[in-house]
Amino acid sequence: MSKSAAKKFREKRIREGKLNPVTGRSPFTSADLRTRMTKTKQEMLQQGSRKHKNRLLESSREDSFFMLETA
Repeated sequence: MSKSAAKKFREKRIREGKLNPVTGRSPFTSADLRTRMTKTKQEMLQQGSRKHKNRLLESSREDSFFMLETA
């Protein structure tokens, strides 16, 4: 694979004895600060049942109509 232009530029600066831009970066650039939490078994079960129930209710509202007969 070929090197990117940015990597070539960094290597050239290091060879010439100039400052390496990597050393000036914050230590937090490589840290993943997002908090991840998996769903509990109960949440997974509730999500699965809700998905199908909502679909049935929405389709019945769109397709239904009422007829009134007067005698």
